[in-house]
Amino acid sequence: MRYADEGGLAAKGRQRREAVRLEAAGLFADGLGPPEVARRLRVSSKSAYQWHQAWTKDGAAALASRGASGRRCKLSARCQEKLAAYLEQGPAAHGWDEDQIIALDRLATLVRNRLKRLQYRPDVLDGFLAGTGLSLDLPP
Repeated sequence: MRYADEGGLAAKGRQRREAVRLEAAGLFADGLGPPEVARRLRVSSKSAYQWHQAWTKDGAAALASRGASGRRCKLSARCQEKLAAYLEQGPAAHGWDEDQIIALDRLATLVRNRLKRLQYRPDVLDGFLAGTGLSLDLPP
């Protein structure tokens, strides 16, 4: 597994990258140096040296994931659950009966009209969806 594959902020990607860092911690504990860890885990030497420095100072806990970076989502957990339920209802339930597609612009409208009147740009909602594991029915 390469550390750089499928980067991004999705929870699944963060878990995968954390697993690589924690595997590195185990290799450091076994006495391997950063160059060998980088080779075995197929990561950059720079990453391995940074991980080793953090591991030396604070142990394996220093290599644990700190969660998603960036601004906190304005949608509460309850609103996120509601949004997931709205998506499962399909487009016709929300007035889009001319086709069976909920695209990002429609999702932005749905959030604005149904959830606290929050304003989200469609590209921001795309990142939000990636982080939650939800998906849209995009046109073919």
